[in-house]
Parts: sequence; C-alpha cells; structure tokens
Amino acid sequence: MLTLVVAMLHLVSGHTVRTQDATGSRFVCNAIPPGADSSPAEDELRITIIQLRETILQQKETIVSQQGTIKELNSKLARCEAAAEVTPQGKSRGQGSRRKEYGKNTMGDLPRDPGESIDQLGKTMQSLKGRLESLEVRWHKRAAPLRELLRQRLGALETQLLRKVAELEEEKSQLYNETAAHRQRTESALNSLLERITELENSNNAFKSPEDFKVSLPLRTNYLYGRIKKSLPEMYAFTVCMWLKSSASPGIGTPFSYGVPGQANEIVLIEWGNNPIELLVNDKVAQLPLSVSDGRWHHICITWTTRDGFWEAYQDGERLGTGDNLAPWHPIKPGGVIILGQEQDVVGGRFDATQAFVGELSQFNMWDRVLRPVDIVGLANCSAYMPGNVVPWIDANVEVFGGASKTALEICEDRAFDS
Repeated sequence: MLTLVVAMLHLVSGHTVRTQDATGSRFVCNAIPPGADSSPAEDELRITIIQLRETILQQKETIVSQQGTIKELNSKLARCEAAAEVTPQGKSRGQGSRRKEYGKNTMGDLPRDPGESIDQLGKTMQSLKGRLESLEVRWHKRAAPLRELLRQRLGALETQLLRKVAELEEEKSQLYNETAAHRQRTESALNSLLERITELENSNNAFKSPEDFKVSLPLRTNYLYGRIKKSLPEMYAFTVCMWLKSSASPGIGTPFSYGVPGQANEIVLIEWGNNPIELLVNDKVAQLPLSVSDGRWHHICITWTTRDGFWEAYQDGERLGTGDNLAPWHPIKPGGVIILGQEQDVVGGRFDATQAFVGELSQFNMWDRVLRPVDIVGLANCSAYMPGNVVPWIDANVEVFGGASKTALEICEDRAFDS
C-alpha cells in the first residue's frame, strides 16, 4: 500500500520514471510544467491521495491518544487488583508476577494496520471491563458480611435507644404525677389558709369566736341597719331565733324583715306604736303574745309551717302562743334580702324611721324546718349551740350601715349580769 502511495505521489508531482523492461528498453520520466494542463483523472487521484494522507494522520493521533489512556487504565487496574488480593496477613498473592505483567508495555506491539489496531483496542477495553466486573463481584462478596454485621449492630443500638427512651418517658410520667399531686396538696393548703385569712380579716379581732358579737342600733332613723349577706331558698317551714334587748317605746320597731321581688313583706317581725308584736308572712298578719321592751336580754323563737299556716311563739324557752291560718300553703320565696332593724317597703330599701328597731340584737339564726321545743329550750338557757342551717349567725355573714356597729358579746355572760 505504501508503495502505491509513493508511486502516486511521484506521478502527481510531475515526474516520469523510465524503467527497463525485459527487452532492454527504458522509460524516461519527464517533469510536467506547472502550468501544463492535467486530466480530470489526475485531479481526482490527487484529491484521493490527500484524503488518504489526512486519514492516516488522524488514525495515528487516535492510536497515540488511546495508547496513553490504556497505559493509565492498566496502571490503575493493577493497583486495584493488588489491593483486592491482599491476604489477612497483609501479603498479596502473585505480587511479583503481576508487577511484571502490568509493568510491561503492551501497546508497543500493536500492529500498525489501523483496522487491526482498532480491533486490538476493542479487545483490550473488553478485557478491562471484565476485570473491573470481577473486582466489583469480589468487593460485593467481601462487603455483604460487613453490611449484615453493621445492620445487626444498628438494630441492637436502635433497640437499646428505644428502651432508654421508654424508661425516660416512664420516669417523666411518674415525676409529673408526683408533681401534680404535690401541687394539688399545696394549692389545697394555700386555699385553706387564704380562706382562714379572709375570714379573720373580715371579722372583728376583738371577737373570741365568729358568733360572739352583737349589732347595736341606738337611734330610731331610716339609715341605721344591718344586712345578712346570705339569702333564703324556697322554704315550706322555718324557725327564726334571736336575742333581743330594747327599751324603746312606743314599740321596739322591726327586729328583722325579709323582702322578695313583688312582696316586700314576705317575712316580717315588727312592734309598731302601741300594737303588739306581729308576724307577717306574705303580708298576712298574726299577733304574738310577746313582751321584750324591758331593757333586758330576751331569747325569742318563731316557727311557721305552710301546712295550715301553723305558727308558734317562744320567749326565753317558753312557748307563749300558737295559731294557724297564717298564709297557709304559701311557700317562702327564694332570692330575697334580710334586713336587721328596718322594715322594707321595697326589696332592700325605702325604710320608715317610725318602724326602725332601737336596741341590740344577737344570735340571729334561721332554719328551714320547725325546731323541737327541747332544741329551743337548749338555745334559750345556753346549754346548746346550734347555728341555723339556712342563716347562721357569724361575723362574716353580717354587715352594718349608717352608724350601726358590731361589738363583742358573750350573750350568756351578759344575760347573767342582766338578771
């Protein structure tokens, strides 16, 4: 092929070569002038030769470049195989032979024919691919046990971590429960203390106990009075007891009154002018045979029941009168106002000075039932203490207005001095 190329080059460059044949004749090659005309066949042949020359040069450059790449791949592959074949004692198997094998320049013996060079290059690349796949298989075989061991250790660590988290959650729950219980006990104790402090702050410090006090109403006016903070429920019977001391005349006035919306005279105890003491229930009147205007302490109790409107009147433990038909079958309405010392013309107000109570009162208690005579006797002779279940007489439950006062009193001792 090279001989053909050289002959064509000489032909194109304008030389005629004469050779001697078997008969002894010789051919002489004469140069063609540059300006001489050339045939189309010669031009086509010249173009073909130039293209072949360019193709050969390109193939040569490609072969040189691929030789460098193959050398680099051989070097890297040799290092990879040497590392993969290391024994547990740190020695490599067949290390010397591989060094010789991979140190050898295999590209120097490649045939010079471009077709053969390309075939050889493909075979080399296929060999490299096979060796890489072999290395990958061996690496996966070695890595599988490591992955399994790593998975087992991670599983064990995860189990330990979950167990520790569960223990911490349980400790947190126990601590929260203990803290909540302690907080509840503390809050309960604090609330009890606050209630006691409030009770002491609202009470008179001179009182030995919350019930040992009296309300004094010294003048007959329409602005001195006391008020019970509690109201009454709906009742079908009641007993009201109190200690009274008055010397006012004519009439002691109104010791207490209970008014509700629509009926200011729901329950009233009053002595007005020269009239006897009267009990009003739903503005119905019953006269009571009581006399307490001698300036001494007297214990009075009034009972009433809606059944037949039956009532009783006690003074100093003795029943002095009874009666019936006082607002029979009428229930006592709830939600009203209890006023000490004044009669109400409207609920909680519009007092009349001529009906005001003048004197002192204490131990105003009210029950939603009829007390037994023996209970009333015990209250009157100071042998029993029984606060009202509807309205008990305690300092915090009574407020005074307009110059009325609350002062300490031990009623049984004070009564003893009266007698």
